[in-house]
Amino acid sequence: MKREDDFEKRREHLKGLTEEQLYDRFWNLTEQIVKPIVDLAYTHTSPAIERSVVLRMGFSSLQAKPLIDYGTKYNLLGKGVGNVILTYAKLKNMDYLKAGEELAKGIGWDIISEKMKGSDK
Repeated sequence: MKREDDFEKRREHLKGLTEEQLYDRFWNLTEQIVKPIVDLAYTHTSPAIERSVVLRMGFSSLQAKPLIDYGTKYNLLGKGVGNVILTYAKLKNMDYLKAGEELAKGIGWDIISEKMKGSDK
Protein backbone atom coordinates (compact mmCIF):
# COMPACT_ATOMS: atom_id res chain seq x y z
CA MET A 1 0.00 0.00 0.00
CA LYS A 2 1.44 3.32 -1.03
CA ARG A 3 0.81 6.36 1.11
CA GLU A 4 -0.54 9.36 -0.71
CA ASP A 5 1.85 12.29 -0.47
CA ASP A 6 -0.22 15.11 1.00
CA PHE A 7 2.62 17.11 2.53
CA GLU A 8 1.93 20.22 0.46
CA LYS A 9 -1.74 20.17 1.44
CA ARG A 10 -1.00 19.67 5.16
CA ARG A 11 1.60 22.45 5.31
CA GLU A 12 -0.53 25.03 3.51
CA HIS A 13 -1.33 26.96 6.73
CA LEU A 14 2.38 27.14 7.60
CA LYS A 15 3.69 28.08 4.17
CA GLY A 16 3.83 31.85 4.67
CA LEU A 17 5.44 31.78 8.13
CA THR A 18 9.00 32.92 8.68
CA GLU A 19 11.56 30.82 10.53
CA GLU A 20 10.98 32.92 13.65
CA GLN A 21 7.20 32.57 13.40
CA LEU A 22 7.54 28.78 13.00
CA TYR A 23 9.81 28.70 16.05
CA ASP A 24 7.29 30.71 18.12
CA ARG A 25 4.40 28.55 16.90
CA PHE A 26 6.27 25.37 17.85
CA TRP A 27 6.95 26.57 21.40
CA ASN A 28 3.42 27.92 21.80
CA LEU A 29 1.92 24.54 20.81
CA THR A 30 4.43 22.71 23.03
CA GLU A 31 3.43 24.90 25.98
CA GLN A 32 -0.26 24.14 25.34
CA ILE A 33 0.47 20.40 25.36
CA VAL A 34 2.61 20.46 28.51
CA LYS A 35 0.55 22.94 30.59
CA PRO A 36 -1.99 20.36 31.89
CA ILE A 37 0.86 18.08 32.96
CA VAL A 38 2.64 20.91 34.77
CA ASP A 39 -0.62 21.97 36.45
CA LEU A 40 -1.19 18.40 37.60
CA ALA A 41 2.33 18.18 39.02
CA TYR A 42 1.71 21.32 41.12
CA THR A 43 -1.43 19.87 42.69
CA HIS A 44 -0.68 16.16 43.00
CA THR A 45 2.01 13.99 44.51
CA SER A 46 2.59 10.33 45.24
CA PRO A 47 4.48 8.25 47.79
CA ALA A 48 7.18 7.62 45.16
CA ILE A 49 7.67 11.34 44.53
CA GLU A 50 7.75 12.13 48.25
CA ARG A 51 10.21 9.28 48.86
CA SER A 52 12.46 10.74 46.17
CA VAL A 53 12.32 14.16 47.83
CA VAL A 54 13.16 12.71 51.25
CA LEU A 55 16.09 10.75 49.83
CA ARG A 56 17.43 13.90 48.19
CA MET A 57 17.18 15.68 51.52
CA GLY A 58 19.77 13.21 52.82
CA PHE A 59 17.67 10.59 54.55
CA SER A 60 18.36 6.90 54.04
CA SER A 61 15.84 4.61 52.40
CA LEU A 62 15.34 2.99 55.83
CA GLN A 63 14.29 6.39 57.19
CA ALA A 64 12.32 7.37 54.10
CA LYS A 65 9.88 4.44 54.30
CA PRO A 66 8.46 5.28 57.73
CA LEU A 67 8.42 9.00 56.91
CA ILE A 68 6.25 8.31 53.87
CA ASP A 69 4.13 5.77 55.74
CA TYR A 70 3.45 8.21 58.58
CA GLY A 71 2.86 11.03 56.11
CA THR A 72 0.24 8.86 54.41
CA LYS A 73 -1.29 7.77 57.71
CA TYR A 74 -1.67 11.37 58.90
CA ASN A 75 -2.89 12.49 55.47
CA LEU A 76 0.00 14.93 55.03
CA LEU A 77 1.40 13.63 51.75
CA GLY A 78 -0.25 16.50 49.89
CA LYS A 79 1.64 18.98 52.05
CA GLY A 80 4.92 17.43 50.96
CA VAL A 81 6.85 15.25 53.38
CA GLY A 82 9.93 17.43 52.94
CA ASN A 83 7.85 20.43 53.94
CA VAL A 84 6.48 18.49 56.91
CA ILE A 85 10.02 17.68 58.07
CA LEU A 86 11.20 21.27 57.67
CA THR A 87 8.14 22.64 59.48
CA TYR A 88 8.66 20.19 62.35
CA ALA A 89 12.33 21.19 62.54
CA LYS A 90 11.33 24.87 62.84
CA LEU A 91 8.72 24.07 65.49
CA LYS A 92 11.25 22.13 67.54
CA ASN A 93 14.14 24.48 66.72
CA MET A 94 16.35 21.64 65.55
CA ASP A 95 18.25 20.51 62.48
CA TYR A 96 15.97 19.03 59.82
CA LEU A 97 17.92 15.75 59.77
CA LYS A 98 17.33 15.32 63.52
CA ALA A 99 13.67 16.28 63.02
CA GLY A 100 13.33 13.69 60.27
CA GLU A 101 14.90 11.04 62.48
CA GLU A 102 12.31 11.74 65.18
CA LEU A 103 9.46 11.67 62.70
CA ALA A 104 10.77 8.41 61.20
CA LYS A 105 10.56 6.90 64.70
CA GLY A 106 6.94 8.03 65.00
CA ILE A 107 7.69 10.91 67.36
CA GLY A 108 5.95 14.25 66.81
CA TRP A 109 3.36 13.35 64.21
CA ASP A 110 0.49 14.50 66.41
CA ILE A 111 2.15 17.93 66.77
CA ILE A 112 3.02 18.37 63.12
CA SER A 113 -0.34 17.02 61.99
CA GLU A 114 -2.13 19.63 64.10
CA LYS A 115 0.14 22.39 62.80
CA MET A 116 -0.02 21.41 59.12
CA LYS A 117 -3.76 20.83 59.05
CA GLY A 118 -4.28 24.10 60.89
CA SER A 119 -2.47 25.92 58.08
CA ASP A 120 -5.36 25.07 55.71
CA LYS A 121 -7.64 27.51 57.49
